[in-house]
Amino acid sequence: MNEHNARPRRRGEALIKAIHDAALEEALAVGPGRLTMDGIARRAATPRTTLYRRWSDPVEVLLDALYHHHPVEEPTPAADDLRGDLIRSLRLMADWALSPAGRAVKAILTDPKSMALMSEALFERVFAGRGGTFTRTVLQHYADQGRFPAERLTPVVADLGEALVTKRLIDTGTAPSDEELAAIVDQAILPAVGFPPAAPR
Repeated sequence: MNEHNARPRRRGEALIKAIHDAALEEALAVGPGRLTMDGIARRAATPRTTLYRRWSDPVEVLLDALYHHHPVEEPTPAADDLRGDLIRSLRLMADWALSPAGRAVKAILTDPKSMALMSEALFERVFAGRGGTFTRTVLQHYADQGRFPAERLTPVVADLGEALVTKRLIDTGTAPSDEELAAIVDQAILPAVGFPPAAPR
């Protein structure tokens, strides 16, 4: 019995996950703009026809993988821990940025061919479909609950935490520590929505 026949047959969610993982790995290996159905299928160890039953081209496979690998912060339902929710959302973002999905997004956004091919769909189908930025999800929830004036949630404020985390990732190539994330929240985001800067902890 050869290796192909010995491999357990995957179906349903297990097969989709294997294809999604393969699409991310292939995008990082060859570049998002050079993805092919053959390359994804080979890496997923599944026939190319299996991919075509669900997706029309490799870009569709990659976008679907990015959508399913994009985390979404779930704020505290009672909206009573803004600081903690913001720190957790930035940790989620930092961990995602260093994951295969986050690295694939970086590859798309830094490659002119990939940008032209995928950037609009990436923002519409992945980021917007998953609620936008990480801290925006939290801040919008708290604004909706009346915890701070909604007019303070401007586009600049919504992007503030992500911008500072991204700078840290670019500068060092490593994720910020919990203390650094807390400093971003205490010294930048909370004052921006009307809370006094927190004392050092």
